This record gives sequence, structure tokens and C-alpha cells, in this order.
Amino acid sequence: MIQIYDTTLRDGTQREGISLSCDDKLRIARRLDELGVTFIEGGWPGSNPKDAEFFERARDIPWQHAKIAAFGSTCRVNGGPEDDANIQALLEARTPVCTVVGKTWTLHVSEVLRTTREENLRIIEKSLAYLRAQGRRVVYDAEHFFDGYRADPEYALETLRAAVKGGAETLVLCDTNGGSLPWQIGEIVRKVQAAVRHPLGVHCHNDSECAVANSLAAVHEGAVQVQGTVNGYGERCGNANLSSIVPALELKMGLRCLPEGKLKTLFEVAHFVAEVANLAPDEHLAYVGKSAFAHKGGIHVAAMRRSETSYQHVDPALVGNQMRVVVSELSGRGNLLSKAEEWGLKVGEGTDVAAVLNDIKALEAKGFSFEAAEASVALMFARRKPGYRPPYELVDFLVAVEHRSGRGLFAEAMVKVRVEGEVHHTAAEGDGPVDALDAALRKALAGRFPQIADLHLSDYKVRILDGKNGTAAVTRVLIDMQKGKRRWSTVGASPNIIEASWIALVDAVEYGLTLADN
Repeated sequence: MIQIYDTTLRDGTQREGISLSCDDKLRIARRLDELGVTFIEGGWPGSNPKDAEFFERARDIPWQHAKIAAFGSTCRVNGGPEDDANIQALLEARTPVCTVVGKTWTLHVSEVLRTTREENLRIIEKSLAYLRAQGRRVVYDAEHFFDGYRADPEYALETLRAAVKGGAETLVLCDTNGGSLPWQIGEIVRKVQAAVRHPLGVHCHNDSECAVANSLAAVHEGAVQVQGTVNGYGERCGNANLSSIVPALELKMGLRCLPEGKLKTLFEVAHFVAEVANLAPDEHLAYVGKSAFAHKGGIHVAAMRRSETSYQHVDPALVGNQMRVVVSELSGRGNLLSKAEEWGLKVGEGTDVAAVLNDIKALEAKGFSFEAAEASVALMFARRKPGYRPPYELVDFLVAVEHRSGRGLFAEAMVKVRVEGEVHHTAAEGDGPVDALDAALRKALAGRFPQIADLHLSDYKVRILDGKNGTAAVTRVLIDMQKGKRRWSTVGASPNIIEASWIALVDAVEYGLTLADN
């Protein structure tokens, strides 16, 4: 079994733009524990009050799978662990595991610590031995190990031997600057394994975009612990991404690292951590991104309809993800047939699909994009079905934006729609022109469709497509609408932003009144 050591709450928070409260860290820790990781590194208790608070509150939580680890460094040069504030903070955290980082690279020994090689070996051994004597399990992080090994392999090994003498249960080889390549990692791990014969771990950074590959190379050569973060969060270019490493270990290398059945929750955990960190999920991440199993090319989708293994390296359900088909001007008939099946629509072969496909290609040439506007595509199918009647038809609309003395800026919209042969003419005000149009349309339809009150406009996005044309540029509008937990997206495009917004708004409402409950 490979130990998964998660450092999202410590190394991950060193990413620019991440700041987690103590409550945030506890929420993430609980989800990591549910996932089944072996260790959760909660922070550096000697560095700030928030991390100290985390460890205090974590003591009262009944962790099911993970051991909580506190992180710190070796004691000061020419000092002892007994009176070192950092070492004492590790003890005060009262965690079952302490992870201690020490220097490997002679450059750091002489230029950063500004001490002798012998003194560095002493503080490594004494710091670990002191914590072990206090009943703590100790993990040793050999900082800059691969750079240090390349500079002076024998001294790098001596630092590991000092850690073993001090009582380290695992020696973690760190690619701290993230500049090593997989074959370099593999060769060095193999040599260290032969020279030290002690359990090894690996801690990689992603500065050369090799952190995942480097971590897997280390495991291939015998490492039994992998340190990393959810979604690869971390300083500079990030840490090794556990969201990719864990499924690679289990599905590709046949190595167990999570409890049975937990791998299928990985997608949910990755998105949960992104949400708590207040970061937009990277939907193009391997395994856990929404686009990881999204298929757009018509040839690909046609093949997928015959065999789902034709363009997928694993079953997405194994990590809690799902296969998606994307509709665009690159689509073929298979894309649309797959989407129709997904929406539960019965689509006739031949003319229906070809006509919708031609409509999509023509509209995308004008600036529409249907990749994220699947409700608009569903309506295209529905409108071509025999007997389909739209719930309403537009007759006219007018939008005015004024600035009046004493009142300031306001918007007013007039909408005239035909519902079952009867024309409804209403007006409404709003914070802006689109808000006013939305209010006027709802007012016109409320008598016939009271359920429109359950439809909520949840997002509105605008993108300028050809900015070089200035104010005459084509504008694309994407609207997200919601009914309970059901959410859908529609699109409009036009050189007139109000028209683009109206097209998207009308489709969003029509879908909500006709297809949202299907």
C-alpha cells in the first residue's frame, strides 16, 4: 500500500492567491480523511497562530483514516531541540506525526544555514531523536535532495543516514526546486534505495511540469510514500497533483493507496477543495476536470458511440467523473445524437439531425458557441419536432436607458409577446437593460405560466469576440438559469448586446417552461 501524504493545508496554501481560514482548513481536512489519505499535514505550528489553532481544534475530531502531521524544521545551528521554539511548537501541536525538514544540498548548508556539514548532520539527528523520545512518529523531508545528490551524492546520503539514526520512519526525497526530470528521479531513487535501505517517500514540485511523472517514477523505483496536494496547489508552479497521482497509482500501476471504493469520490473532493479555496476549478485537469472526458471532434464521438474505450484511457466513473459530448461547429451527427439521448429526446434519423447540425455551424460562424449552451441545442431539436409549439412568440421589444435629474440612471423595457394567439404588452424597470427585459418578459408570461416564478437567472456572462471592431464588435452572451437544483445555459450573439442578451434570455425561459422538467 502506498502512503498518500497530503500537504494541501500547508504547502498548498503557499500558492499565490490562496488563503484558508482555520474553519476552511478543518473542512478540507475532514474531506481528505473521508477520501482515505494516510497523512494530513495541517501546517507549521511555529509559524502563525492560525496553524496553532488548527492543531488545537483537530485534536477533538475523531479522524477515521488519516493521521494528522505537524510540519517544522530542524533546530537552530549550534543549539539543541530542548530549547528550540520551532521544535517545542511541534510538540505543543500534540499530533501523532511530526514532519521535519532538513538540509541536503551543500549549497544550502554553507550559504543558507552558514554552518559546517558536520553541524548540519548533528541538528538533523538530534532534532529527530528528541521528537522520537517524546513519543512522536517522525517523517523526515530531505529538502532539495535531488539537487543536493547531484552536487555531492555522498553527503546527501550522509544526511539521510543522520535522519535514520534520529529515528525517522520515512525518508522523503524532495525535488524542492521542481527542476528534475523523471529519468533523473528514477535513477537517484534506485541508488538511494540500494545505499540506505530504508522506507522512502517523494515530494515533488512542478516547476518543469514533471511533478506527477517524477512522483510516479519514484514509486516505480520503490518509494512507498507520495507527498502532494489536491489539484496540485502550491508555491510557484505548484506541487505534485494528488488528483492525478492517486488514480495513476491505483488504475495504471495497480497499487492500492485509498480504502476500497474511495477513488470514485475523487472528482467531488477535487472540486470541493477548489470551492473552499475560492478558486475556479481547472476543468482541464486529468481525471477530475469536467473536460477530462469531454469529446468534441465528430470523428471521435462517432467512434465513442461504437466503443467508449476508443478515445478514453479509463472509465471516468472510476474517479467519479463522467463522459461528456460537446456540440460545436466541429460536431458530426454522432455528437448531436449523443446529446439528444442525454436529454431524453427522440430524434429521427436523417433530416432532423442534419438540419440542426447545419443550424449550429451557421450560427457559430456568426459568433454563437454551443459548447456551454446545451439548452439552446436542445431547443433546436425540440423546435424541429412535428407539433412543437413554443410557449410564446416575440412581437416587439423596446429598451430605454435614461439618466434623469433627481433620479439618476435607470432602465425600462417594453415587451410585446403572443401567447396562444393573445398579445400581452407589458413594461418593467430594472437595474440595467437586461434586468428590465427579464422583468418585463416575466410580467407578460406570469398569468399564463405562473411557474415562471421558479426560474431564476443565476449567471450572465458577456464576451467581446472581435474587439478590433470597437463598439461594432460581435458580443456573445451566455445566460445560466436555474429551477431548483436543475441548471441550464443558453447563448446569444449579435453586434447589438441587447439583441444578444434577448436571444439568450428567450431561450433560457422557453427551455425552463418546456424542457427543464424532462
